[in-house]
Amino acid sequence: MEHDLQAVPRSAASVIRPAPVPKVRTLGVLTGGGDCPGLNPAIRAVVGRASQYGIGTIGIEEGWRGLVERLSRPLQYADVEEILPLGGTILGTSRTNPLKDEQSMQAVLRNIADLGLDAVVAIGGDDTLSVAAALTARGIKTVGIPKTMDNDIPLTDYSFGFDTAVTISVEAIERLRDTGRSHRRVMVLEVMGRYTGWVALWSGLAGGADWIAIPEVPLDLDEVCEHLKGLHGRGKRYAVVVTSESVDIPGLTGDGTGKDEFGHEELQKRGVGPFLADEIQRRTGFETRATVIGHVQRGGSPTVFDRILATRLGVAAADLIGQGVYGKMVALQKNEIVPVDLSALAGQQKRVPRDLYDMAKTFFR
Repeated sequence: MEHDLQAVPRSAASVIRPAPVPKVRTLGVLTGGGDCPGLNPAIRAVVGRASQYGIGTIGIEEGWRGLVERLSRPLQYADVEEILPLGGTILGTSRTNPLKDEQSMQAVLRNIADLGLDAVVAIGGDDTLSVAAALTARGIKTVGIPKTMDNDIPLTDYSFGFDTAVTISVEAIERLRDTGRSHRRVMVLEVMGRYTGWVALWSGLAGGADWIAIPEVPLDLDEVCEHLKGLHGRGKRYAVVVTSESVDIPGLTGDGTGKDEFGHEELQKRGVGPFLADEIQRRTGFETRATVIGHVQRGGSPTVFDRILATRLGVAAADLIGQGVYGKMVALQKNEIVPVDLSALAGQQKRVPRDLYDMAKTFFR
């Protein structure tokens, strides 16, 4: 991933001093969905920038659940000044979906009014942002900030959390390569990514994997095993295979045994990595082991890229509110932070294009 930190564009509010009497006096900020590194830098940026407009901030705890059950606390800049390097989210998070019933939505609307919130900043993935879009349609001044380690949110080049997750996965690949080389084994690494293969592809490319399996490309087990036999035949007695958690494998019957409130499977329970390792060992005779790093990818201090991206997005979100622009998500496009309509995200998912995967196969040799 290119990390261009030079000549970062500044929003208009960076040049023009914010108006002393804002249209919005208090905003609420929440983090929803799965946690990932970069959430705290984004919260810090929203609070810091909003204060320049004279806008106060109330932190909504536990994602959308906080607006259903009225869980909140005021945030001053002193409360967030030191959270830049912290993983997770100081506000807590949940996968609560108030769109599931009208009673929950009415509770959200009522608590927004009772808390005196003139606007809401929602930091989250496509599920969290879908609720933000619904609130916009109901007249609530809402701005979204995209976050997901899966990098599957459309209309933005990258979302924060992704770079950190890939960095952790690459470290795992390098460690697995050491033990694979020592024991002459095939090492299979299962990574997260939900229904797209961005984490697996970027991790495998950066870590020099011998094969990468992603949900966008049907997996041919015969092709994989013949490739591994070829490596063995030319003297490479070990290999590293990276697979995304949602890959379909012929013969795999397990599925996510639970679903969240947005209807998503618990993909880690499908057992893709262990099943793939068993199939490789059965078909090739090579000793094979599987490693599932799971939630390890979500935690820890964010990388420099994720800290900067989260900060830029948080500032841009507060700028939109300070300038009276709502119903938008702030997005990274060609190193510029631009607003896009929240409504444009509905039903979309950013998937790995085939040409990127074909490029990666250059190194399966």
